[in-house]
Amino acid sequence: MLDRLKRKYGPTLDEVIQFGEEVSRKLSEVENKDEILRGLRGELGKAAGEYLRAARALSKKRTDAARRLEKLVEAEINDLAMKSAFRIEITSLEKEDNWTGSGIDQVVYMISTNPGEPLRPLEDIASGGELSRAMLALKVSVEAGKTPTSRKEREKWGTQDHASRKLREGVAQRTLVFDEIDTGIGGRAAEAVGKKLKALARSNQVLCVTHLPQIATFGDHHYVIEKRESAGRTRTSIRVVTGEERTEEVARMLSGRS
Repeated sequence: MLDRLKRKYGPTLDEVIQFGEEVSRKLSEVENKDEILRGLRGELGKAAGEYLRAARALSKKRTDAARRLEKLVEAEINDLAMKSAFRIEITSLEKEDNWTGSGIDQVVYMISTNPGEPLRPLEDIASGGELSRAMLALKVSVEAGKTPTSRKEREKWGTQDHASRKLREGVAQRTLVFDEIDTGIGGRAAEAVGKKLKALARSNQVLCVTHLPQIATFGDHHYVIEKRESAGRTRTSIRVVTGEERTEEVARMLSGRS
């Protein structure tokens, strides 16, 4: 009999016993399904109530943060040669179908890039240059929220450079990469972007790929990326330029010579 059980439910007796216990549990669930379902519904209702309480509290904090952030971003965007209005639209949807791990809110960045124009979703109306500057304004604004504002915080940090102090405190700096941040901009707007990147670099490591000399001149270090053909293949190299060579490279970028 044991051999037959092992052949059918084994191959070991331990596995036969485990299979028997599992079948017994399932049979018990079937026989007591109404009581089990009532218990599960009660637990689900309790969990749903706790979720909504947490989600509503998160929505309030998110809304308060959005009001502060939109003022910062609008000021930063206007510093980047864009006379724009910026708002953060938050819609709270409490239907269970809309529940997510990040809450019940839908967040949309709204912008008006010209005076008198209505606010519309950023991704729908912003050009490449406007999108680049809006992204930079958001980055700078978020970083601004991390710098000391109260007297107590300023005394804690003292007069030392913020980035240096963070390193001494053992706080890791972030690396921010901006690829083609100069898309669709030039002249005064490019200079404004360069200044913002420089400010952002005071407390972060900023890597920026750019074709504009107005932006390149703000960098602490300047690298040139070049493509060359060697042995029938294209190879890419990167090298640092300093001193007179950097001046010549900026002049080349200004002239447009390859």
